[in-house]
Order: sequence, then structure tokens, then C-alpha cells
Amino acid sequence: MSRLSFQRQVQQLSVMALGAIVTLGGCTTVPTDTTGEAEPSAAAPAESLQVVTTFLPITQFTKAVAGDRAEVVQLLPTNVGPHDFQAKPSDIQAVASADVLVKNGLEMEFFLDDMIENAENSDLVTIDSSEEIAAFASGEEGHDDHGEEGHAKEDDHGHAHGEEGHDDHAEEKGHDDHGEEGHDDHGEEAHAKEDDHGHEHAHGEFDPHVWLDPKRAIEQVENIRDGLIAADPEGEAEYTANAAAFIIELQALDADITEMLSPFAGQTFVVFHDFAAYFASSYGLEAEVLVGLPEESPSPDDVKRVVDTVQAEGLKTIMTEPQAGDSSFKALAQDLSIGVSEFDPLEVGPTEAIQPDYYLTTMRQNAENLANSFGASTQSWYPFWASQPMAVIDWWL
Repeated sequence: MSRLSFQRQVQQLSVMALGAIVTLGGCTTVPTDTTGEAEPSAAAPAESLQVVTTFLPITQFTKAVAGDRAEVVQLLPTNVGPHDFQAKPSDIQAVASADVLVKNGLEMEFFLDDMIENAENSDLVTIDSSEEIAAFASGEEGHDDHGEEGHAKEDDHGHAHGEEGHDDHAEEKGHDDHGEEGHDDHGEEAHAKEDDHGHEHAHGEFDPHVWLDPKRAIEQVENIRDGLIAADPEGEAEYTANAAAFIIELQALDADITEMLSPFAGQTFVVFHDFAAYFASSYGLEAEVLVGLPEESPSPDDVKRVVDTVQAEGLKTIMTEPQAGDSSFKALAQDLSIGVSEFDPLEVGPTEAIQPDYYLTTMRQNAENLANSFGASTQSWYPFWASQPMAVIDWWL
């Protein structure tokens, strides 16, 4: 036999062997467990509900509700907050490929309208987790008397899911009379704010930081549960059970924070940017802020306002936050001889921050830090600034 003929025979045998392997592979049965039910195949994850979330708390709540039934992917990198996010083409593609998009709402994700339009995903179901939650007017003190106004305004602006296949849920929520006209008006208003003020519109007409009140977080979880059920009715039992379990944890969190902070009712704390109104109101506290948005630099008037507040009300603590950078803020607190700690608004975090437990742990830590700061700063803490507040402002600026 020639060498060439031998090589051809080897090639033929190889092809026959490969065909046999493929045939055997195609006849292989799916492994079964002891109950006789087929285990999920490797292709199952591709068939699961594809859910895109916006930023950390929304991801945490959605993962708690979805469990293993849906694949949940966060749109923003965990170390980038909504105020700083710049969409890339891959982000638009993620929205284009998704079945469901879950957002905080209340204009927190001011970048979403253009992304959704560019994604051209007519089947996308959008879940607004703040739908029908009593919202405070942006920039107000954050008392409960703003709640009904926020609720009514949100209804008027069409924060319904409003997608095909989600109409039943919208009617259930009382949004069946909100058509495209209302949504368009709201969108134009939001864009006008962006054009006129840059990032100022990120806080919009209403304070969006509802996730920092565990009581309102429960409502967000319920909205996410209802939205996922509407998008995936076959998963109702799983979504309902998962949501119920996480709500129990949120109720326990609320009880723990109430116990930690009730001794300090009526006291005031200062945070770097304007995020703490819901939290403060929920636990009988008052919040003062240095700047409106985290990327803003404090003006002399901002610093003077904080100094005046410390002097007038005897504030005992200033709370910095991870995303703001703490060197200059700590310098101000040190110069005023007041306490400084950290309150994490959960807008950014490490990779593991997408897990639901991270919310529970961080919120307990926030409350503990706040309680420790209130209790640790009882000594005389104004040696010179009380008589010379402008000297403090001039030095710090």
C-alpha cells in the first residue's frame, strides 16, 4: 500500500469515528435526579428571562426577587454612580437584548430615555420600582406631607410600565389612563432640564433616593415582584416566595435601625450630598447637606450654611460617603471639632455589592455609624470656631 493511500484511509476512518461520536452524543439522554425529573440542560440559562438593572440597589432588590429564575445583569459598572454614567454602544446592546429593564425611576436614571430609544427593543418591559411610592419634592426637608404630592405627580407623569404585554399590570396599579402623551410630556420636561442645567435634572422634580428608607425599599421590591410576574407569569410562585423572604429581611432591618436610632430622635446629621431625606424622615431625624449632587464643589455659601447649622443646632456629626472622597470633608469636620463617619448611599460599591445581602449589611452599618457618631461626640467641641465661623470658611476654601 502506498503512503498516500494509507493517509487517505486514516482520514476516512477519522471522519467515520467523528460521525459515530456525534451520533452517540445526539442520542445521549439528559441526566435525571432521584425524582425522575430531568435536570436543566446547559442551554437553560440562555432561555431564562434576561433582566437588565440600572445601579446597585435596584440590582440587589431584583436579584432578591428573581433568584435563579432570571439572569440579572447590571447596566452600570458597580464603581460608577448614576450621576457619572456615560453610556457605551455595548450598554445600548444590552438593553436591546433584554426582556426586562428594572429602574429606580423618579428621574434618577436620566440617561435611560435615549438608550431605550436607540436600543429599538419593542418587546422590552420596563419596571419602574418607584411607581406609586410617596415621593418628596426635590430639595425639600423630606417630611411626610410631601408624600401625596409626589405620588400624584408621579402618576401624572406616567411612571407605568407601559409596554406591550404589561398592560394588565399597569391597570392593576391604576395607570391604565396614562397614554403616550403623558409620557412624552414628561420626557420633554426632563430633557429641557438637562439642556438648561446639565446634571441638575438628575434629581428632577422629586427626590429619587427612596431605596435608603427600608420601608420604601419594601414597596420597590413589591413593584419588582409584580413586574417580573407580569413579564414571566409562569414564575409567579418563585417570584412571590423570593420577594416575601426578602421583605421579611427588610422588615427586620427596619426594626433594627429603629432600635438603634430611636434614642437620637430629633437630632440632625450632615451628609455630603443630598440623599438622606427619606432615611432621616423614616427614623425621626433631620438631615443637612453640603452639596446637592456628589460631583458639585461646595460654594462659600454651602460651607457657611453647614457651619451655621452646626452652631445653631449643635450638630454632632458629619457623614462622608465612599464616592465623594473624604479628605476635604474630614478637614472641615476636624476644624470644627465635630465627629465624622461614613454613610454609604449605595450608589457605588465593589463587585460583590450586587448581592442582596450587601444592602442589608450596609444599611445596618450606616445606622450603627450614625448612632456611634451621635453618642461619641458629647464633649465640648467648639474651642474657637463658634466665635470665628468665617475664619473656618476662609481657611477651608
